[in-house]
Amino acid sequence: MKLDITSPSPNIGKVVANGVLILIGILFLVPMTWLILASVDGNAGLSVGLSHFTFANFKKVWTWNLVARPLLNGLLISGVTALIVAVFSALCAYPLSRYRLRFGNSFLYTVLFGASLPATAIVIPVYTLFIHFHLVNSILGVIIFEGAGALPYSIWLTKNFMDGVPIDIEEAAWMDGAGTLDSLRRIVLPLVIPGLVAMFVFTFIESWGNFFAPFILLSSPSKFPIAVSIESFFGNRGEVIYGQLAAFSVIYSAPIIILYLLVQRVLSAGFRLEGGIKG
Repeated sequence: MKLDITSPSPNIGKVVANGVLILIGILFLVPMTWLILASVDGNAGLSVGLSHFTFANFKKVWTWNLVARPLLNGLLISGVTALIVAVFSALCAYPLSRYRLRFGNSFLYTVLFGASLPATAIVIPVYTLFIHFHLVNSILGVIIFEGAGALPYSIWLTKNFMDGVPIDIEEAAWMDGAGTLDSLRRIVLPLVIPGLVAMFVFTFIESWGNFFAPFILLSSPSKFPIAVSIESFFGNRGEVIYGQLAAFSVIYSAPIIILYLLVQRVLSAGFRLEGGIKG
């Protein structure tokens, strides 16, 4: 009897990997299903289901102090932080990518070390420094703190994006008399826009979900972002109303989803362009 060695054998590793991915997907799908159903359920509890469809939960949480003002504060803090990080990352990463600096490698390792520092390790000296410069209970102070925390990692990644742009393109512009800033603005930045946009989104999301920094640095409830406002649903204030908490969470997640939908086409088109240039 001969064995058919050409018959395909089952790939056990692939089956196990797909099974793990399906399990992870289910673990994420169940709480998301509960969140959506509970937000429109008048009798929401911890079980997944819909007993009474209503939008009353959204109406109750949509107040100026609980949602509207914190939402605007969060958009201001996260948007300005992400924009500052994107600009300074490009300006810092360009010389690291294009020039042979004497202390370039040491600077990069320092940047990488700075990206690994936890915020809790530096919060006491930072808080003392912010008191000296009157930045405590200031939205500007929160932006500076979050931007400084995100900048090291952003510089490192932006440099990698710029390393992928052939320097031959810039050399042609230099021969035509273009300066360093002109080369960066007209040639390099248009080619690394997908990377910068991805970095902007990443920084925005990190800032949007940051509870620690604004909670420590801000004392006035009128300046709290929405990430801190969610704390109003917990604590010693009685039983949690799950329907209103779910509605608040849906509103809290909406800006991230909208931002992703807005930049998705830009990222797809930009990465296709970058792949064509490399090819």
